[in-house]
Amino acid sequence: MRDKRPVDELSIDELERILAVRKREARMQQMQRMKREGRVVSPARPTPAPVQTPPTVPASPAPTPVVEEEPVAEAAPIPEEADTSLDASQPRFEDEEHTASKRPASTRTPRQNRKLIDRLLLLVEVAAVIGIALIGLNLFRAIGTLERETEEAQAIAEEQRRMTIPTIEPTPTIRLDNIVLPTGHIYSDSGVVEFNINEIPEHLRPVVQSQLLQPVLSRPAPTEETALRLVIPKLDIDEAIVPGTDPGALRLGVGQLVNGVDPGNREGNLVLAAHNDIYGQIFRYLDRLEPGDQFTVYTQIQAHEYVIASVETVEPNDVWVMDNQAGRAMATLISCYPYQQNYQRIVVFADRIN
Repeated sequence: MRDKRPVDELSIDELERILAVRKREARMQQMQRMKREGRVVSPARPTPAPVQTPPTVPASPAPTPVVEEEPVAEAAPIPEEADTSLDASQPRFEDEEHTASKRPASTRTPRQNRKLIDRLLLLVEVAAVIGIALIGLNLFRAIGTLERETEEAQAIAEEQRRMTIPTIEPTPTIRLDNIVLPTGHIYSDSGVVEFNINEIPEHLRPVVQSQLLQPVLSRPAPTEETALRLVIPKLDIDEAIVPGTDPGALRLGVGQLVNGVDPGNREGNLVLAAHNDIYGQIFRYLDRLEPGDQFTVYTQIQAHEYVIASVETVEPNDVWVMDNQAGRAMATLISCYPYQQNYQRIVVFADRIN
């Protein structure tokens, strides 16, 4: 059956075999054509020696035409080491032996060659991707190492710079609450309310003056136990409580001394201060309270009741009234006194009853 595959699907062995067969067929056709034209003479068979007879005068034979013989291409013998895959009945020629000697031991089809090339290219691409990944990893590590080295160098340089800076004695910081009671104020000639600097001892005025210009504020974050509201029924007072007793806090309402005491603590002095003749005059009638009167301090979760134990008038620097003398839960209300003169303080001491 004739092979109908296209040329590009044939192997090199098959192409060489087809070429050899075509050459052989062409030579055989040429030989047959030469025989038909009388250009090829078959070699004569050997004849036995003639019997000797008396010599006779031969008659002059007629001249016979001489035909030149052309060499006949003979098929080369098939070597024993030749490819046995060919059909033994097919003739072999010298060009087949020459081609067979040049043929490699193992041959591949074009499809196999393409597959091999594709695999090699895939390996090259995989190797390239791995190489790029390794380069990126090394670059990332190098950047991290450089950043760490830079930070260490900067830290060393900063430490050396600090060592060269001379040590300066710290500026003393004095809280106003430690030297004078809150709410102190006076009216200037222009009618503006100012802090009464005269209540501060003279040797501390330069230090305190800087704090008055730039007050040191420390307002804690509110919690569930933070005092939020003060209610004194006898004086018709219901005001918000603001952390701090600085002038800014007293402008907003009743200021609470920042001493870490909440209304719900088992012990401690809850100090509340407000003005008597400015910013609402919240504590103007504080001197009307008497022992036995009550007031309430509200937090986010509870109301705490207090009963008044005593009412006193003290000097502005009697800061001891803000301490906890009784060792129990108590509250202290402070304001300037007398009304619009403000050279003393009125202090109301109360105990928690719930």
